[in-house]
Amino acid sequence: MTSLTLISKPDCHLCDVAREIVETVVADLPEGRVAIEELSIADDPALYAQWWEKIPVVLVDGELHAHWRVSADRLRAALAEGVSA
Repeated sequence: MTSLTLISKPDCHLCDVAREIVETVVADLPEGRVAIEELSIADDPALYAQWWEKIPVVLVDGELHAHWRVSADRLRAALAEGVSA
């Protein structure tokens, strides 16, 4: 299973857009193949220290995939590769 982590914060317009893109892309993949976790920098000082100026951040299997703006096409390709592996 591929893991996708969205690191965001409350009241963040770019985070809302990234969440919509993630949900749309994952919905097109086989059910149960991608586990989504959303973490907030507001809840975790370590996440805040690492990512505060780059949110939203998308990690795929723990590796940085994107920050600030998420491309649906690029995310789809990365997840399709991970799902088929």
